[in-house]
Amino acid sequence: MVMTTPPAARPRIQRRAVRVFLFDDADRLLLFLDSDLGLDPVPHWWVTPGGGVDPGESDVEAAVRELWEETGLVVDAGSLVGPLLTRDVVHGYSDQITEQTEVYFALRVPAFEVDTAAHTVEEQATVADIRWWTLADLESTTDDVWPRDLFTLLALVDQPDAWRDGPVIGEPVEESVVPAP
Repeated sequence: MVMTTPPAARPRIQRRAVRVFLFDDADRLLLFLDSDLGLDPVPHWWVTPGGGVDPGESDVEAAVRELWEETGLVVDAGSLVGPLLTRDVVHGYSDQITEQTEVYFALRVPAFEVDTAAHTVEEQATVADIRWWTLADLESTTDDVWPRDLFTLLALVDQPDAWRDGPVIGEPVEESVVPAP
């Protein structure tokens, strides 16, 4: 295992983040294959679109911005469903530990070709693939998918009574390639 930062010396980053369950009209879910290039072999996991909330930005504004940056999709804030859920998650990577509060939204759109022109330099380096997944393919995959309780969280999309008066509060979880101490 190659690591530039010893596991115990990794800095801890705290942030708020948004994630979007983005479905197309064929009921496929968009996921990105992310990676940690500080490890050998390089681990991969599939993750929903989303990212950090910038200072002064609302969760909805961040979700709209992240969808555009990561997919090229321009959406109206009012088209987002949710927030469905918030949860605290720890992500341990080779170079840092990210502790974040994640806020989940959902959106259904016509099928489109993902445009990665606005990806950051880091995303250009670490995103290994982009795929529209059928739910059947997701149920049968042996690939790592974050959130690991994806199907439990996806069930909330069709349960508006659970989140109409405020997002469901999820249990704290850890999803790491290098466990956090």
